[in-house]
Amino acid sequence: MSKRNNFVFTGLHIIAWIIFVGLCVEAGGLIVNFIFSLYKPEFIQNLYQKLDLSQMYNLNKWVFFSIYSFILFISILKACLFYVVIMLLHKINLLKPFDTYVAGQIKNISYYTLSIGLISYIARQTAQSLQHYGFEIDILNQFWADSQAYILMAAVIYVIATIFSRGVEIQNENDLTV
Repeated sequence: MSKRNNFVFTGLHIIAWIIFVGLCVEAGGLIVNFIFSLYKPEFIQNLYQKLDLSQMYNLNKWVFFSIYSFILFISILKACLFYVVIMLLHKINLLKPFDTYVAGQIKNISYYTLSIGLISYIARQTAQSLQHYGFEIDILNQFWADSQAYILMAAVIYVIATIFSRGVEIQNENDLTV
């Protein structure tokens, strides 16, 4: 492997860590917002992203809990996705990349990505239906605006995982014949 490829791979590893830390901060901030919105709603305007859903809480508690559950679930899944990416980057051997662990991790990445996309799509449709009942949802669109992109990305990653699985089979056959 050339030094340039190793440098790019190290750069990708660093970028994945930065994204992972950012997603963990976002998920943690949203969890803190959720707790504060239940116990001290007057502090919400000073918290992370100023996600003030107190009007929704006052109108209907079940709607509030369901929408916030979507938000928390999506943000935690994104953090888990990048944790799997980091573990993949940490354990991959670029000299012999076709490994059962790598193929399994790529398949897991596709499942996480599909889950994020589907849950985001369901949350977006739920929020749009709530808009007809007078709930303000404009502040929420940032959490599930890219649901279709995640679904498409999951399909592409799944194809790559299938190719990697086939590559593992071929590599194992070649190792047995030598």
